[in-house]
Amino acid sequence: MTFEQLIPAPSRAEATQGGTGFTVDGSTTLWAGPGTESTERWLRATLGAAFQLPLAPGAETEPGTIVLRVDDEGGQLAAEAYRLTVTADRVELRGGGPAGVFWGAQTLRQLLGPEAFRRAPIAGDAVLSLPEGVVEDAPRFGWRGMMLDVSRHFMSKEGVLRYLDLLAAHKLNVFHFHLTDDQGWRLEIKRYPRLTEVGAWRSRTKWGHRQSDLWNENPHGGFYTQDDIREIVAYAAARHITVVPEIEVPGHSQAAIAAYPELGNADVIDTNALTVWDNWGVTPNVLAPTEGTLRFYEGVFEEVLELFPSTFIHVGGDECPKEQWKDSQVAQENIERLGVSNEDELQSWFIRHFDKWLAARGRRLIGWDEILEGGLAEGAAVSSWRGYGGGIAAAKAGHDVVMCPEQHVYLDHRQHGGADEPVPIGWVRTLEDVYRFEPVPDKLTAEEAEHVLGTQANVWTEVMENEGRVDYQVFPRLAALSEVAWSRLPASAERDFEGFEERMTAHYARLDALGVGYRPPGGPLPWQQRPGVFGRPIEGAPPIV
Repeated sequence: MTFEQLIPAPSRAEATQGGTGFTVDGSTTLWAGPGTESTERWLRATLGAAFQLPLAPGAETEPGTIVLRVDDEGGQLAAEAYRLTVTADRVELRGGGPAGVFWGAQTLRQLLGPEAFRRAPIAGDAVLSLPEGVVEDAPRFGWRGMMLDVSRHFMSKEGVLRYLDLLAAHKLNVFHFHLTDDQGWRLEIKRYPRLTEVGAWRSRTKWGHRQSDLWNENPHGGFYTQDDIREIVAYAAARHITVVPEIEVPGHSQAAIAAYPELGNADVIDTNALTVWDNWGVTPNVLAPTEGTLRFYEGVFEEVLELFPSTFIHVGGDECPKEQWKDSQVAQENIERLGVSNEDELQSWFIRHFDKWLAARGRRLIGWDEILEGGLAEGAAVSSWRGYGGGIAAAKAGHDVVMCPEQHVYLDHRQHGGADEPVPIGWVRTLEDVYRFEPVPDKLTAEEAEHVLGTQANVWTEVMENEGRVDYQVFPRLAALSEVAWSRLPASAERDFEGFEERMTAHYARLDALGVGYRPPGGPLPWQQRPGVFGRPIEGAPPIV
């Protein structure tokens, strides 16, 4: 492989003219300085599996050594930046911090060819060579992520660990874990066991879009034990990925209400009759805006904080219908007692409570852009999904933003307008569309743009019933998103999609080696199609505001 085939594209890559390359074989040694231990373990495990290389410990100055070090040159490299220098007799990988060393190791792996992405060697004593030269690189954004919804369709722990490896291979560093929704509660909470005993299971599942008349009559469910979560978080941390949990409040909560009916608006509907929802869309059954509900979720979040060390905790806050609150005497009395004007401000009271509660414990609240309605909670950050508008408003008000507008980076949306796309949802968003996405809108000043933490792709799984379907929707578009999030804009401010497509030729071979069931450039393979399953194609996207 060459420097010209890297994804995401590095800031600077210069090959040494006439260089013969650095040979990697059984005699190659590895020297790891302080702070590089996670990358040392990862390299030995990964390259050891792919090529049966021992990478025995070596001396720092010994020829034939791969040297890992954290920058000791007076902080010239930022924490996630790295410099990879390859000569004929040694490799030096220097990172501004432990994460920078790890991202540099991802580049090194790509340079060894697609075989480096396999779990066992496919050839005998293969001759491996790294091209001579220098790669200097640093990410554009500090938040480079993917959100995975495991509520609509559960993904096994092993599947989640696999996706963490895929994120790491693309230098993505945030895993937004959507753990609760109307269709399932996926996290063990010891003080509230019915959340998983009842809330983790539904009797059947809509097959296709919610307007489809098809059903999968098999019960569906699953959840992660707290030990599973500890394993996932530790696995992510070893790959310098932060896991940001999402616990939805006050909407998208029917699974919780089915488990604990007192959480719902029992003076309006019979909450004892509610079950975990088996359909898609937005249910009117939302949490009751009461002190009792707040106390319940404080108990939930206490256990969440014990499991997830992330600074940010996502509380959802989106798509909360207010009809039950309007009809509820309890909710209306609470509006009068609190002195708020309406139901939107009542939701704001709910979100502001957890903003203060999390802040008192050294954490920060983040929510979907509906948390702007009724007043944005102090200290809260916004995931801007309904176009750019919410993110622009939040940034101008001095709040941090993660840009993830559905018109660009919702990977459940179809990739092509053809009739053979499996369960086509939403607008056509091609690989090129994702690649040309710009997270920082030009309506922001330079100072306001500093509040854009970064970007992420969102993977909602209503029509993704297994890992193969997730793979198909996510890849190759996540590779494009990784370059948007990592690589700085060229001077022309116009990304070179043709060049990216050429580099994808090499990257498809890496994805093949990883066993990723991506959408081929020529369209879905026969087993990737879902003939006769109704979707919801939308012919044109609305204007992005």
